[in-house]
Amino acid sequence: MDIQPFSIQVPDAVLEDLQRRLAVTRWPGEIPGSDWDYGSNLAYVQELTEYWRTRFDWRAQEKMLNTFHHYKANVDGLGIHCIHEKGKGPRPMPLVITHGWPGSFFEMYKIIPRLTDPASYGGDPADAFDVVVPSMPGYGFSDPPQQRGMHVLKISDLWVKLMDGLGYPRFGAQGGDWGASVTNYLGLAYPQQLIGIHTTSLTRPTPYLGAGSSPLTDAEQAFMAQREAWLQAEGGYSHIQGTKPQTLAYGLNDSPAGLAGWLVEKYRTWSDCHGEVESRFTKDELLTTISLYWVTQTINSSTRLYYETLRHPWNMQQGERVTVPTGMAVFPGEISRPPREWGERSFNIQRWTEMPSGGHFAALEEPDALVAEVRAFFRGLRP
Repeated sequence: MDIQPFSIQVPDAVLEDLQRRLAVTRWPGEIPGSDWDYGSNLAYVQELTEYWRTRFDWRAQEKMLNTFHHYKANVDGLGIHCIHEKGKGPRPMPLVITHGWPGSFFEMYKIIPRLTDPASYGGDPADAFDVVVPSMPGYGFSDPPQQRGMHVLKISDLWVKLMDGLGYPRFGAQGGDWGASVTNYLGLAYPQQLIGIHTTSLTRPTPYLGAGSSPLTDAEQAFMAQREAWLQAEGGYSHIQGTKPQTLAYGLNDSPAGLAGWLVEKYRTWSDCHGEVESRFTKDELLTTISLYWVTQTINSSTRLYYETLRHPWNMQQGERVTVPTGMAVFPGEISRPPREWGERSFNIQRWTEMPSGGHFAALEEPDALVAEVRAFFRGLRP
């Protein structure tokens, strides 16, 4: 496999164009006193984008990101970007961590050093990992797919080849959101290569619920009702991204304010922030994520993952089961919070932890708690 060192270097012209576009934003109106009821609040998006225009320092964030070791690998003809950091311990375990939408590899910047160098954070060097954080195809600095059909199951196939190319024929996997789906499928399709999987979401795959399956418990019925209510109240983004992502892309790829409004609302709604988005994320963190989508022009290719996966649903068949050891951390602010029995229908659950705080973006919101869970789960699986 051709794997080359990679450095993030956004051209000055891209940043200058961003400044011009922010300066001439044509703002929409808003119902007085509507706050966030209709979507992203006008005053906050104006505040955030003014900070983006006048105070946000992309070069400082770029310098910070480049302190990690970045690579670009050719995997089945597709350029896949990843961070690859070696662990500092007697026997580091290889671990691939997969992000979701609207996240990126940046989401892991707090947990990578904690996982690779536990001793520097009060931990045991025996818990060290060799950490690989890829950008999914069409996200960040990974190439956008040029053909139909790049869904989460295919991404799992790419990750096995990437990890083997990096020298890891056997490894652990962790992820949330789409990254959880990728991680879960790794556990099903590649049990010989996977040491174990750890996720913050078990909504995909859908377990087998047909003839011969056990009746849904009260907790499972409540979970399904909660998930349906959430889809009705909050699932509009998923429906449009799953049906007409190209139509959406014209606005988001052309307007940085539009992109910021589309993404920041998810960070507010999906996190454990109780309506105060900056209680969980700094403006610099929000804008680093938004800027990664902007400077790479990948909002279109990222949202296409919804379209592709909607057309390749993953439902467990009767008798099908993920046999590799599975760990689950349930964060209270997560989009979907299944009960343990739901997970046990499809997975070999070895650890299930109800977390005290945190939401959908666990690696940013609760890095220490997430890292402690990942260490504890994989500790018993180390050779």
